[in-house]
Amino acid sequence: MYRKTKFILLMNLLVNISGCSLHSESSYNRNEMNSPAYFTKGVIISVRDVEIKGTESGVGAVAGASVGGLAASTLGENTATRALGALGGAVIGGIVGHATENVITSDKASEFIIQPDKGEPYSIVQVNDEDLKEGERVLIIDSGKVRIVRDKSN
Repeated sequence: MYRKTKFILLMNLLVNISGCSLHSESSYNRNEMNSPAYFTKGVIISVRDVEIKGTESGVGAVAGASVGGLAASTLGENTATRALGALGGAVIGGIVGHATENVITSDKASEFIIQPDKGEPYSIVQVNDEDLKEGERVLIIDSGKVRIVRDKSN
């Protein structure tokens, strides 16, 4: 019973955490399909690498505490030692789960300063799958989320 519960909690943690991802020029959410996207053209005036902090939703801490508490509650000879084991396991599991969630959901991306052909410059943070560089012409696509891609129309 404990193994099955631990397995279910661990899978729940992994599914919830892996659902978090950075916006990329080559990946779309399912709800973005068949919805209109508008674009303008512009040029990249600056690029820098940035670190994206991991999420702190509490899912990792709760799952870790649950698994740690359940696992440690099986240790010991009597009810008192099992209760202390469960408490210690929950605390340690919560700390480990929180740290794991933060590591799994953190990532690297690029911050682009874009000068549209018309309008004021602005910044966009996204994964740089296309290895875009300063001075390159880009299409600025807006489908509710703004992304840039290399302009291949030249």
